Amino acid sequence: MQANRRGNEYDVSCRVNTTDSALVNAEVDRIFLELYPRSATAQIDRAFRDLTTMYRGDRPGYHACDTAYHDIQHVLEVTLAMARLIDGYERARMGLEPLDAAMFRLGVVTALFHDCGYIRTLDDSQHKNGGELTLTHVSRGARFLRDYLPKIGMGEVADVAASLIHFTGYEISVSEINVPSLGYKLLGSLLGSADIIAQMSDRCYLEKCRDRLYPEFLAGGITRKRLPEGGEAVLYESGEDLVRKTPHFYEGASRRLDADLGGAHKYAQAHFGGQHLYLEELTKNIEFAQAINDGTALKRNPPNTITDDVR
Repeated sequence: MQANRRGNEYDVSCRVNTTDSALVNAEVDRIFLELYPRSATAQIDRAFRDLTTMYRGDRPGYHACDTAYHDIQHVLEVTLAMARLIDGYERARMGLEPLDAAMFRLGVVTALFHDCGYIRTLDDSQHKNGGELTLTHVSRGARFLRDYLPKIGMGEVADVAASLIHFTGYEISVSEINVPSLGYKLLGSLLGSADIIAQMSDRCYLEKCRDRLYPEFLAGGITRKRLPEGGEAVLYESGEDLVRKTPHFYEGASRRLDADLGGAHKYAQAHFGGQHLYLEELTKNIEFAQAINDGTALKRNPPNTITDDVR
């Protein structure tokens, strides 16, 4: 692996093209089988296929994904990070409770569908873009998982998955998410951590914030905040303003990672043999955001994974 040769489609290790679900599937399977050599990958593989079908617009009853920030690359990056964090935990856990193959499967499947709540249903005449579902997408994803998991032979953990998905969102505070055991709480903390470190370490994270996340925030009504006295405060004036405020956002994300989610992101170090590649790449993005005055200095072109046929 050569330094400074990371393409925009590639993960932090420069080895996995995260726009290709089959390649991410293969890497997740490799990690899984190294940990649990006697286990089968069938349910993981089925979930990857179903996820791809859904985001492409071929799942009955659903539009294709039309949120350019919360696209299939984001989901695949988070899923890969989730597999790596579980692997790192297993390698480093010295006397702590193990996560078995069933927990790994549950974590990966929940990661794959953690943002499916942005996908609009065909009978939805109210919303014109998935970004409009920003404030409710986690609960929508929870409902999907309750229905979906029994269909792939994981019905016994469907309710758990519906709780775990909330570790990736802000509809319920982490301390109030109900899961059946500490093991599941750990799994949720790994999932929430994977969601943050995967997106913020993306090579085109800042460009995606400027050009893709801001329009989703606008559609979702979260560029402004209603004030107690009845007025409005503008939180983000533009995509460039969102980039300017990204370092401040990371201060909150960092507290969430280390306090609410128990520092679970640090297990990435054990996976990578002592190097926290996610934190290294994330830090580069934040330092660059601090160094520039506005978003015009951003020149990278993120991959486009949104199909033209958004029905």
